[in-house]
Amino acid sequence: MKLYNSYTQTIEPLQPIEEGKVSMYVCGPTVYNYPHIGNVRPIIVFDTLKKALQAQGMDVTYVSNYTDVDDKIINTAIENNTTEKEITAKFIEAYDQTRADLHADMPDVAPKVTDTMDEIIAFIQDLVQAGAAYEVDGDVYYRVDSNEKYGELSHQKVEDLMVGARIDENEKKENPLDFTLWKKTDKGIQWDSPWSKGRPGWHTECVVMINDVFQKPLIDIHGGGLDLKFPHHENEIAQNESLHHTHLANMWVYNGMINIDGIKMSKSLGNVWWAKDLIALYGGNVIRWVMISAQYRAPLNLNEKAFESAQKELKKIFTAYKQAKILLQVNEESTTDATLDSGLWQPFIDALNDDLNTPNAITAVLECVKKINQTQRQKPLDCAALAAQTATLEKMMDVLGIRLEFVHMTAEDKAVYRAWKEAVQEKNYEQADLYRAQLLEKGIL
Repeated sequence: MKLYNSYTQTIEPLQPIEEGKVSMYVCGPTVYNYPHIGNVRPIIVFDTLKKALQAQGMDVTYVSNYTDVDDKIINTAIENNTTEKEITAKFIEAYDQTRADLHADMPDVAPKVTDTMDEIIAFIQDLVQAGAAYEVDGDVYYRVDSNEKYGELSHQKVEDLMVGARIDENEKKENPLDFTLWKKTDKGIQWDSPWSKGRPGWHTECVVMINDVFQKPLIDIHGGGLDLKFPHHENEIAQNESLHHTHLANMWVYNGMINIDGIKMSKSLGNVWWAKDLIALYGGNVIRWVMISAQYRAPLNLNEKAFESAQKELKKIFTAYKQAKILLQVNEESTTDATLDSGLWQPFIDALNDDLNTPNAITAVLECVKKINQTQRQKPLDCAALAAQTATLEKMMDVLGIRLEFVHMTAEDKAVYRAWKEAVQEKNYEQADLYRAQLLEKGIL
């Protein structure tokens, strides 16, 4: 597997720290509202990456957090006259449902900030003790000047960032670029700390969770949306280097942003598409297919035409699959123990190993469907070849997270199917129509 590493700005081989095992952390959502379609893309991208690695025998530990402490959560709770916990519980459930609807596996671990508070406070204390952070009137800030490498992920120089930084109204900071690790507050949910009653800054939680869950300061892959590269991930690296002298992850992988009809999705523009609405309209398969139709690093433009095109393409695949499964069942052939067709499978997995090139993987899927259709038309039917091709399609779609459905045929169904084919061959069309009606009623044709 080769992936584009934003840290080195090159496509390079994934070389796990521990052979055969991959540690992957993807920044999760702040849970104050339902997931929108922009939140969906990293869910699908990194679930596909995980499945592609697993298909090649890798043991993947996939961690993605829930940020359940934030000003937006507090404000939402106040507006709804309820507690932060009720707000976050509601929307964590919504995210979990969205994952399920999109056929994405749940993360192996899904930590919450509220469950990691002791570790966060201890981590900040260590930064203060190391001289990388300082306290002023109950607030704690990270000292950017303490880290000579700051800007290494986003490839920016501190001097340039200083020129572009607005004048900070908070005169407590030594440097306008210094960021908050602990915020003293009397609004909303709070915790006791050595500095004040308050809550942590956003940039500390993920680095602490990585250290805590994986029990090591360096993992294989850190991912998320491109908007997280700076300042969020830059700040994570800075903190980790200050304590552990390593940049947190060997590979930094980002999915591109989403546009709606060529315009960047934005709440201020009113063009936000909610995931639950699109799932209700098109279903998880279609949304997932649209998402993987573009290379994950590229911007993705969404419109009705994209979803309609995905529906048509999937219909062709599902039709070929259904017909193949019917023929195999009638001929008492199973795909369960069938050997994959290496000539079809290898181009598919090669595409995914090439920086998760899902468009090329889709091309391989369509070639597999073409072969299935060709085999079905051959006389006599090569059941072994059809079983191998169909099993290969099943494996491909499993990796891409697309759910295939087929009708299970009973012994009676198979007998009716054979009688239908025999009646057609004998040109007994009246009887053939009766058998065909029975098969249609059962959803077999």
